[in-house]
Amino acid sequence: MRPEPGQVITVFRSRLRPEGAEAYAEHAERMSALARTMPGYVEHKVFTAPDGERVTLVTFADAEGHRTWAEDAEHRAAQRAGVEGYYEQYSIAVGTVERAHAWRRA
Repeated sequence: MRPEPGQVITVFRSRLRPEGAEAYAEHAERMSALARTMPGYVEHKVFTAPDGERVTLVTFADAEGHRTWAEDAEHRAAQRAGVEGYYEQYSIAVGTVERAHAWRRA
């Protein structure tokens, strides 16, 4: 985890439909593997809150890499599958890192 100015970070918040959770898990695993192959991919992390809300943070090195991921045909198909079957609700926020700092204990 080392943020850099110019990186593009997506915050994807979602809640799954109970009947879509199993299919979602399989699809999410494929999308994670695909994301790692995209140019400019840095990392992604998924967190689940006690109330069931899921938050996925996806980081790309730059806007071009992020755009490639956003426009990928398989990723777009996964988004449609999410709307049709997996999600109760979701929101997406995308931003560019303007300033960054990281620290690590030696």
